[in-house]
Amino acid sequence: MKMKKIAIFALAGLLLGTVSCKESEFAEAYPDPAKIAESTVEKQFTGVLYANREYVLPGYTHYFTTLRLSLNPYTQAIGRLNQSGLYVPGSAGVENVWYNYYNMLAQYRELQKIYASRPADQQADRKIFMLAAAIYVYDQTQRLVDVHGAIPFSEAGMLSTNGGEYASSLAKFDTAEGIYAFLLDDLKRIATELNGITLNAGYQKSFQTQDFLNKGDITAWKRYANSLRLRLLNRVSDVESMKTRSNTEIAEILGNATTYPIVETNAQNIQINVFDINTDINSKGFQGGLASDGWYGNTAGKAMIDHMNTNKDPRLPILFEPGLNAAGKFIGIDPLATEAVQTAQYNAGQLAIYNRYTTSHNQFFPGVIINAAQMNLIKAEYYLRTGNEASAKTAYETAITQSVEFYNKILSLTNATGITGSTIPTAATPASVAAYIAGDGVSWAKATTNAQKLSLIATQKWLHYNVVQPYENWADLRRLDLPVLSFQVDNANNQTLPPVKWTIPGNEITYNAVNYAAVKAADNLKTKLFWDVK
Repeated sequence: MKMKKIAIFALAGLLLGTVSCKESEFAEAYPDPAKIAESTVEKQFTGVLYANREYVLPGYTHYFTTLRLSLNPYTQAIGRLNQSGLYVPGSAGVENVWYNYYNMLAQYRELQKIYASRPADQQADRKIFMLAAAIYVYDQTQRLVDVHGAIPFSEAGMLSTNGGEYASSLAKFDTAEGIYAFLLDDLKRIATELNGITLNAGYQKSFQTQDFLNKGDITAWKRYANSLRLRLLNRVSDVESMKTRSNTEIAEILGNATTYPIVETNAQNIQINVFDINTDINSKGFQGGLASDGWYGNTAGKAMIDHMNTNKDPRLPILFEPGLNAAGKFIGIDPLATEAVQTAQYNAGQLAIYNRYTTSHNQFFPGVIINAAQMNLIKAEYYLRTGNEASAKTAYETAITQSVEFYNKILSLTNATGITGSTIPTAATPASVAAYIAGDGVSWAKATTNAQKLSLIATQKWLHYNVVQPYENWADLRRLDLPVLSFQVDNANNQTLPPVKWTIPGNEITYNAVNYAAVKAADNLKTKLFWDVK
């Protein structure tokens, strides 16, 4: 009986058809087959974007059940108490991310099904919806692969396509390396198709209406596709079998901005912007997810605070605020201190928290996907790796400037009210950024080896990503082993230090047992992903 319930639930998710920006309309679609049958390519495209919006916008469930207990403390973007079991990702948080992804993937498979049923002329008119949806789904697929490794992908989400046949819809696990290769191949195909696509006025208007991410801007979708390619290619740059491809295709992208545009400025950032917090596109859940009282979800870590203090980082007062009783000093949780010492500091109001005006209380905080600072830090790493130090320096320093501009802009969006004991921070100035870039611990010129320069790049990624891009933060930290962070060993648990990936959720193991058997041996917290070779 339990399997039957799960099959029915999955089928309901797959058959969801009518899509709009109001949650009530989604709910109405489930029990009404007539409405399900009325789905269109255009509306189903929006359904793909909408399905996981709360895992792109900073939502309560994501930050509270998942990020607070795994990625953010593993990168020391937040400080956590040294309690036994901290290095074992919470099952509820992992399952929430898993289910959210496959709900979105089910929407995408339904979109593919609807599109395939249309005659050729209608398919040609609506091709842009398929290309854009694929880019978005591939982005979210990389994110899941980067935390789990092998996942069901190529055959997953097919229950509706298979006519509700549950047994035949159980999907195989694709290897992480195989998924990466597919994504890179198909994103290049999509980039080429986007360069040749034209829309008539009617479908241009329809695309603008249904696309709440890039507002129907085809150039923005081109930048998204190529920036995602760049991110994937850089992630595999140390994998022996993919090194040549990585360097060749990155050079191709960076050497031909007309054919392969990427995100270059903050005005081009790929993100879900919030315009009206009274719609479903809002960041109201950020406060409870990041800053729930007593749960340490937004408490600063010592390594990050110390680096920002020492180097007079202009982002420090924008990203953090001092503890209520810290006399204006920024103090982070020491990961090597005892739980008693950590708790005493917290209770005494000594510890810095993420700035409420900028982050947790900012209901207009965007859903960040790809941004200019991130792209320039990837460029800096590539140029350093290939011996172009002058370009690496330029990209590195540009990224720092863009990161500060990014957080200045986020601060300007705040609508926070009712905050006591703190004032809205002042935006950073160009002079403060210039002084920071020239400082001893940040200056490119004062790093004398490639290893030191790579450490500078990795540290700026870590600072820029913090709790805002946690998946990118954890992936680059594992891949580069930089910056070097210290953790207390949890001798009371089998997992004594932070894991290198998540394990597969229990329901998938139970109900997809035959396919799970193929990956079971590697399904543990200690087996590195294929790109984690350092």
